[in-house]
Amino acid sequence: MSAAVSSASRSTAIARALAYADSGALRRDLAGLVARRSVSQAPEQRPELYDYLRAAVAPRLEGLGFSCRIEDNPVQDGPPFLLAERIEAANLPTVLLYAHGDVVRGYDEQWRDGLSPWTLVEEGERWYGRGTADNKGQYCINVAALEQVLAERGGRLGFNARMLVECGEEVGSPGLHAACGQWRDALKADVFIASDGPRLAADLPTLFLGSRGTLLFDLEVNLRSHAHHSGNWGGVLPNPGLILAHALASLVDARGRLQVDGLRPPPIPAAVRRALATIEVGRDDDAPETDPDWGEPGLSLAERLFGWNTLEVLAYKTGNPDNPVGAIPGRAAAACNLRFVVGTDWRAASDILRAHLDAHGFGQVQVKVRRGTPATRLDPDDAWARWAAASLAATTGAAPAILPNLGGTVPNDAFSDVLGLPTIWVPHSYPACCQHGPDEHLLAPVARQAMAIMAGLFWDLGEQGPAVMAERQAATAG
Repeated sequence: MSAAVSSASRSTAIARALAYADSGALRRDLAGLVARRSVSQAPEQRPELYDYLRAAVAPRLEGLGFSCRIEDNPVQDGPPFLLAERIEAANLPTVLLYAHGDVVRGYDEQWRDGLSPWTLVEEGERWYGRGTADNKGQYCINVAALEQVLAERGGRLGFNARMLVECGEEVGSPGLHAACGQWRDALKADVFIASDGPRLAADLPTLFLGSRGTLLFDLEVNLRSHAHHSGNWGGVLPNPGLILAHALASLVDARGRLQVDGLRPPPIPAAVRRALATIEVGRDDDAPETDPDWGEPGLSLAERLFGWNTLEVLAYKTGNPDNPVGAIPGRAAAACNLRFVVGTDWRAASDILRAHLDAHGFGQVQVKVRRGTPATRLDPDDAWARWAAASLAATTGAAPAILPNLGGTVPNDAFSDVLGLPTIWVPHSYPACCQHGPDEHLLAPVARQAMAIMAGLFWDLGEQGPAVMAERQAATAG
């Protein structure tokens, strides 16, 4: 072993990562990614998605010793994927890394003066630009951390690495599950590690181990083709707006408690309760004010947000709200969203809602399910979860927040269910990052700390990965 390798250490790998961030290299590299308009919501931008993978992603990974290939989506007209692989030895643990290279539309005219979605602008601690938080900045941090560990170890990681980069996450990840099934051997791994979404708070390093599922559905009341004068017909014509309002009130009470028995989750597992016991919700200064009396009674705020099911009305329309007239509308509609945890019979949600509405006398209300994504959750006591938490604590000097699942939804089931992997997410953004909207930004102090966290995590994977893998296999066998 060379002297350079023998003197390598975790602390010097982290020091390299911090020096990379402090030198301006991280900001420079991210600026190059932000400048590429890899918008998946615009079909005419499809060539840019291929170019992003070909020119911005593959060369850097190939410089780290990955072999890369770009594949068409298994779904017709779906956005492309990049698969990368770096194998050091067959007996070493393998990590599957993931990122998405696509962004939402820029909405250029909505950004404030001096900012553009396609130019990284630094103002104080904020780096503005589309994709800085979601997901180019988080991807850039992880790849840069791999670089620093490789350099410190003299060209070795101590583990095998595979990576999947998709370009359709912002349009619902079309083809992702099919891709994971079709390329199962190329994506085979022992653990999944990725970064997306926000930390619990800007100053609180966070792990989440899955995500709540989401079900989008519409409720509609269609009674007649047009409106009728409220003076001539009021009192004898049923009002669809009122019918739908009462139907919604039968689903969720006046304090936000879900009242559909079939859509309420099973009791919160003990390990999840323990993980959520120390979680503080809304600790950032710009977080909205929470209401301790809203939602499921008897639960903490963290349990309501991360361990329970919620049904929200996203939009409601009857008549013409912008120019109301004195007429009874013929139609009312509401767009609804069920966020749910593991154990919810969400695939039967349409039948459950239908039965509930019928039982409460709302047969006129139609249920139309748009789409759903399963809930996933890795046990916080899993060997990989405990290992990741210990690594972050060793780097930062404090225990991270551990969320058994994110309150929102990421396509985690493609990796946990289709590929059967334990999933570890280490987010590098924060709740007020303005992702998807104008003035999206990444916080420089969070990015700097994330560089250290990921360098430490990858270092520990090379040192401790075989032991963690053996511990998990033993627990599974037992």
